[in-house]
Amino acid sequence: MDSSIVFPGVNGGCRCKDFIIYLLSAASIAISVTIFLHSEPSSQRLHSNFLSRSPRVWPRLEMNWRSALATIIGFLGSAFGTVGGVGGGGIFVPMLNLIVGFDTKSAAALSKCMIMGASASSVWFNLRVLHPSKEVPIIDYDLALLFQPMLMLGITIGVALSVVFPYWLISVLIVILFLGTSSRSFFRGIQMWEQETIMKMEMEKREQEAKTPSEENDDALYLPLLPPPHEKSGVEIMLLNLRWKGILVLLLVWFSFLLLQLFKNGTEVCSPLYWIFNILQFPVALSVFAWEAAKLWRESRRRRQRGDCECICEASIEWSAPQLFFCAFCGLLGGTVGGLLGSGGGFILGPLLLEIGVVPQVASATATFVMLFSSSLSVVEFYFLGRFPIPYALYLILVSVIAGFWGQFFVRKLVKVLKRASIIIFILSIVIIASALTMGFVGVEKSIFMIKHHEYMGFLSFCYN
Repeated sequence: MDSSIVFPGVNGGCRCKDFIIYLLSAASIAISVTIFLHSEPSSQRLHSNFLSRSPRVWPRLEMNWRSALATIIGFLGSAFGTVGGVGGGGIFVPMLNLIVGFDTKSAAALSKCMIMGASASSVWFNLRVLHPSKEVPIIDYDLALLFQPMLMLGITIGVALSVVFPYWLISVLIVILFLGTSSRSFFRGIQMWEQETIMKMEMEKREQEAKTPSEENDDALYLPLLPPPHEKSGVEIMLLNLRWKGILVLLLVWFSFLLLQLFKNGTEVCSPLYWIFNILQFPVALSVFAWEAAKLWRESRRRRQRGDCECICEASIEWSAPQLFFCAFCGLLGGTVGGLLGSGGGFILGPLLLEIGVVPQVASATATFVMLFSSSLSVVEFYFLGRFPIPYALYLILVSVIAGFWGQFFVRKLVKVLKRASIIIFILSIVIIASALTMGFVGVEKSIFMIKHHEYMGFLSFCYN
């Protein structure tokens, strides 16, 4: 394999380059329009800044049609979002904003609570599930260590951009991104469905041949019976799936980011200490990423020199510099989207893991595992900042925990019965498409409102208090 970025599937490298060109071109056009709108008089811009910062709105937790509808949507979004490894923030934020009535910032904070609850229950479920084809953990800790630091760094960048970017521009950029990732995932699901159909036909053919009486089959009846393979208990499966070294490193990154975020939030915006705590997050994330990337690169080079074609981890790509830089870019992009939207970054990470050759079950388990760290970090930070009402947060977390268990159990059973792991990819695509539609609707509604009220639609001040 050459040094270009090539993923499984037909013309993987070309499709990947086309997607990057599509994303950058569409984003450039959207940002250029915003820069054009930036030429508004400073007095009107200052007045509009106040209008753009919506006041805090916290509806009471009570039983009515709004809370009932939000519960149903939240349950289904959590169940299928965690199965696909995308979280569901693109559904939760508009739901909490439009149906329940929370302001945008509070809706984003509560969305993180829901993602954390669903991710926690899904991780607990996955720890008691075997890998579909190997004697290895169903969670790929190498990929988690590679993406989690960059994802958290991207969330910091996304939160900063959410202060500067107008809401309509955030909606446009996210819809562009979601349409691209959902279409790629959907076509990949179709390819996998066709491959599974061929494999099922071959298995049925072999079963028919095995049932046909022949001399060889008659002789096989007299062969001694082999003892049945040992079935692992729940504790044995959990011990197999746990890798304490990787978990400790991930926790170290989590605590480092949490302390830096708390110190940053305790300082004045745009003060020297504020920028110091912001900048310190870069060496923390980059050092862990570089450590894991160097490990994958050295092992990949060693195996190539030996002529060994076995994959280092679940990803079936050659870990060269272009692939590693691309993974770093996608991790930052996923985190940035998570910070802008209030999601866990799974809308990029889930499809990316599928693109680099990870089987759907492992991609879902790994993406959900990484999202647990990123979403819980945001929840703890939002808690200290008082960004969400505790009763509503506890209720939504409970709904998401139950939904995460149900979604994993139901879909895993469905995959086992139908023998089609591509179902997970289709669920991922449907959740992303639904998120794109809801975000698009909210963005259009917000834009119409701002135009009618003559609000400023350009970039806002980052240091505004």
